[in-house]
Formats: sequence, C-alpha cells, structure tokens
Amino acid sequence: MKYRIESLLSARLHMAPQLVDDRVYFFSNMSGKLSLYAMNYGGSVPEPLLPPNIALQNPELIGGKPFFVFPELQKIIIMLDKDGDENYQPMAIPLTGGFPTPTFDNFFAGYRVHLLNCDPVRNMMYLVAESRIEQNNIAYQANLENGELIKLGESPWGSFIDGVNAQHTKVVLSDGYTAGDTTVYLWTVEKPERQLLYGTPIETRTPGQDVPLSAIFSCHFTQDDQGLLFVTALFEDTFGLGYLPLDGSKDVKKVEIKGLVHTGIGEFNDLQHLYENHFLLLYNIDGCSWLYEATFHEETLVMNVNWVIAGQGEIQNGVLEGMHYDRNSDRFILSFSTATTPTQLYSVEGKKRKKVTRHTNEKILGIPDGLLSPGEDASFMSYDGSRTSARLYLPAQDLGYQGPRPLVYYVHGGPQSQERPNFAWFSMPLIQYLTLHGFTVFVPNVRGSSGYGLKYMKQVDRDWGGKDRLDHVHAIKVLANDKRIDVNRCGVIGRSYGGYMTLTLAFRHPDLWGAAVDMFGPYDLLTFSDRIPETWKPYFAMALGDPINDRGFLVERSPKTYIEQLECPLLVIQGKNDPRVVEAESRDVVEQLRAAGKQTEYLMFEDEGHDVIKYENRVICYNSITEFFTKYLKP
Repeated sequence: MKYRIESLLSARLHMAPQLVDDRVYFFSNMSGKLSLYAMNYGGSVPEPLLPPNIALQNPELIGGKPFFVFPELQKIIIMLDKDGDENYQPMAIPLTGGFPTPTFDNFFAGYRVHLLNCDPVRNMMYLVAESRIEQNNIAYQANLENGELIKLGESPWGSFIDGVNAQHTKVVLSDGYTAGDTTVYLWTVEKPERQLLYGTPIETRTPGQDVPLSAIFSCHFTQDDQGLLFVTALFEDTFGLGYLPLDGSKDVKKVEIKGLVHTGIGEFNDLQHLYENHFLLLYNIDGCSWLYEATFHEETLVMNVNWVIAGQGEIQNGVLEGMHYDRNSDRFILSFSTATTPTQLYSVEGKKRKKVTRHTNEKILGIPDGLLSPGEDASFMSYDGSRTSARLYLPAQDLGYQGPRPLVYYVHGGPQSQERPNFAWFSMPLIQYLTLHGFTVFVPNVRGSSGYGLKYMKQVDRDWGGKDRLDHVHAIKVLANDKRIDVNRCGVIGRSYGGYMTLTLAFRHPDLWGAAVDMFGPYDLLTFSDRIPETWKPYFAMALGDPINDRGFLVERSPKTYIEQLECPLLVIQGKNDPRVVEAESRDVVEQLRAAGKQTEYLMFEDEGHDVIKYENRVICYNSITEFFTKYLKP
C-alpha cells in the first residue's frame, strides 16, 4: 500500500503558544496557511484571528516573538511579512481578531523588524529594526499606550536587545560578530549612550588579537538591579550561567546549577525569567528538550532546580516548539512534538507542576503508528576521530520491504543548527514519507552543528565545504558497513546551507550519488555574499569569508567551481521571495547546469520564501522529492 503525504500533513501545527488567563493564542496551519488562532483553556473550537488571505511565517525563522498579546490594551501585535519575504512589520489587531494595521504611524516601513522583550503590564515592547539599504541595526523601546519610540542604540553588528529591567530604565544591548563572539553594552535612562559592560568591541581589536568567546545571551537583571544573570560559555563549552555585578566590575562569576536530572550529550539553550527569583532553564540533550523551573539565590550564586516541566512523562523525547508562562494563573503552556507525533499543546500547573493537560489531539490520518520510524542512534567516529551525532530512520518491518534499502542522506541547514526529532519542521514529515516509500534516511549533525558545545559549532566558521564535507564523505564509508543499507543507491538532499552542501557533495564527490535535491542552497559564494540582506553582510564576511580579501577561498569552496563534475540528476527547489538565498542563485544553478548538458529539474514556488509552508505547496514539494528519488534510486 502506498501512503499519501496528505496523511502526514493532516496533523495541523500548533506553535508559539501564549496563555493569557483562560485563553490560549497560537500559530496553526488549519486553513492550509500559518495563521493566528485563539481558543479557551481546556479546549474549544479554535477561532481565526486573521483574514484567510494572510499567511504568516514559520516562527522558527522570524528571529524573535512572532506575536504578543497585550490584554490591557485589548490588542495583539503580530509580525507580518509578505509570502516569505521576511520584511517583518509590527502590525496590530484587536484581541478578538481583525485586519492588521500598522503601528507607530508605519515608522518601520523601510525596515525588517524583530519583536523581542514585551511587558503586558506596562504595555511596553522592544524592537530591533534591520535597515534594508545599509549595514545597520537599530534598537528601540516602544510604548504602545502613547506611541512613543526611544532609540536605544545602533550597530552593524546587531545592537540586539538581550535584557530589560523591571522599570524599563536599563536595557542590555548585545553585538555579535560570529557565533559566541559577543560584546555586551548597557543603556540607561540617565546615560542613553551605549556603555560597555563586557567584551572587546571589534572596533578596538588589534590584528590577530585573541579574544575569549563569552557567548553571553539571555540576560536578566536581578533584584534591585544589583547584577546581571545570563547564559555564557565562559565556564563551560556547553554553556552555563554567569553573574556580573553591576558595580563597575568586569569579573563574571560562575553560577552553580543544582538539581538537573537529565543525562546525555547536549547544551544549555535558554534562560527565561518567570517572577521574582524564579526562572526557566531550557536544555537540548541529544536533540531533545528538557525544561526546568528553578530559583536563583543571588547571595550564594546558586540556581536550584525545583521541578521538571518537560523532559519526563508525557512530554519527553521530542522538541518544544514554544513555551509561555502566565503569572496570573500560574500555568505553563507548551507546544511539543516528536519524530512520530505532531505538535500538541500542553499545560503544566500545580504547586509541584504535576498536573499535565493536553489540549489538542492532532493525529496522522490513515497511517498506523507502528509504520512510522522513530529513528535510531547512528553516531559515528569521523575521519579524524571526532564524534559525530546522527540518526538513522529505517522503514518499519511491517511495511514488508526486503533487502538492503536505498539511502537518502539528509543535510540540515544553518550550518550552526541541528536536526532534531521535531515534527513541526519541514524535514520530519519528509523523512517519514521517504521511509514509508522504502528509503532509509540518514541525518547527521556534523561539525559546525549546534547542540554539542561552542567549540564543535565554531569548527565550520571560515571552513564551509572543508572538514564538514569530509565528515559527510566519511559517513558514507561508515554506512557501507550496515547490511541494511545499499549505499550504491544513494541520494543527497539539503535545505539552505544543507542545499549548499548537497551541491558541494554532488559536484565534488559525484561517485557517491545517484540523485541530488538542492533546496535554496548557495551555489556561488561570491554572488551569495553579494545578494544577502545588507545587515547580514558583516557577519558573513567574518564567518564565511570576505568577498574581496578572501575571494580565492570563496571561489575554491563554491559548488559552481566544480559544475562539470556533476554526474547524477539534480532537482532544485526554490521560493520566489526568499531573501536569504535569492531566487537568482538557484536560477543560476539550473541555467548553468543545463547549458553544460547536465540533467536538471527546477521547482519554484511563487508565494514562498526560505521555506515551503503553504499546504498545497508542501504536497507538491514532498511528492516531487519522493518521486524524484524513487525514479533514480528505485526502492
């Protein structure tokens, strides 16, 4: 029996939830497009809050909050773009829903805006506006009651708002040069110029100066603004907590965390303030989410874990797609999925956080649970002895496939990202659909991936197509020893950076592949560097390579340089409105390969960006990929 992709997509997404008293607000694709909905706590028919012609972006791509509810103003702020162009604008709708209208007299029309810290009591929010014409980011404090905007600072390196005190008189601003390389500043009402708190600004560095990576983020002012509590890599490569007294000191002190119960390999991801000295601690362990509630003791610099919110019981072995704490009701609302179960909304409450309630019941229709693949650990030692985390998804035995299965090799994007057991992301329905059609799918997190510490993640800086590529090549050698897999029928696929690596592997190692699928991957690193948004260029000049000073290196690492070596058929997929890897980049791949006589197919979606979100497009996309691999790898 051949199963349909519509069955996997029948399970609707529930993401980025916010709980306000007895109302739950969330993103969902119930209409075939992502939109904003609300329902009663405990369950009710979800109510659409936006007109049906408006499509929202994937919350994981937005960079900040996708929306926020301000109940006292009876208003919701929502970040709206146009069919994936990512030119987000802060728009307002009534609490009961309606047509979005511009905020602040449409002041941000010429910017790409990100919504960060929000205070629903004081009706304040904080925005970072990326210029569309120059390399500059501007941070603002925004008062929704009186419409006042206060400029906090600007920088080509981010000026990212990373912490706000309770009175909104002090703000932490962070500049980031590459992953982990940060400089932290303080803005105050009394001194409205950015004041250096910690780090070495890039403008003051001397050539070749060794600057320790602090990786400071998720900053929080402690009681009476005595100090700053934050996540940092100063003491642990996999991140921990640091404390900086706000008395002029530059001496960051380590905060001890007591009471963690998880085991495995991973890292500390986020710190969120709840109330008083209560915090949320988010960990990513072996790709799965662990969420703790803890209390911070400033006098002893100890963070004591009180309760496990996610990682055990019903909410385990998967990924949180969003979380929110409602102080009035003392409840948490969570969105959670696994490799085989779609996103569900859960609440956690009670004095000991023992009451867990699932508010949705999304199902994959027409496919028995036993036919989905949970995956197995397939971590391996790479060519130089370094450990590489990976998972292998095999067809269920009940599907009846015989003999070694053809392999689809899946490369995640980023590169400083991670493939996780996450049904909300594009990859997992595809992985399951491929296993249902008789393919084995291998998903590695090679060096440069997040989730395994800062040093591991930093290995891809200024080395795209280097050691990361060799990890992939070595993985094929390892997989050849698995008698369940036929590596002679092997295809490769990837999105974004994964698309770049797909092209690199297909062009530079043509003997390994029988088919390749590139989804909006950079093809020529020089044109890619020229076409990205202006505000991204300083970062990529450092993390990837400078188009002028490193021109020869970028040419050597560009798939374009090896175009003549491609031997297998290639399918290229692209969104017309993609601002990250623009459509011209993929069109160049297709036109130049066809001119060279290479077998190339092109699938372009007119109303998508750096993702494929809309239901009709996803059906076409998943089917096209699976049919392409079926045609050439013959499962």
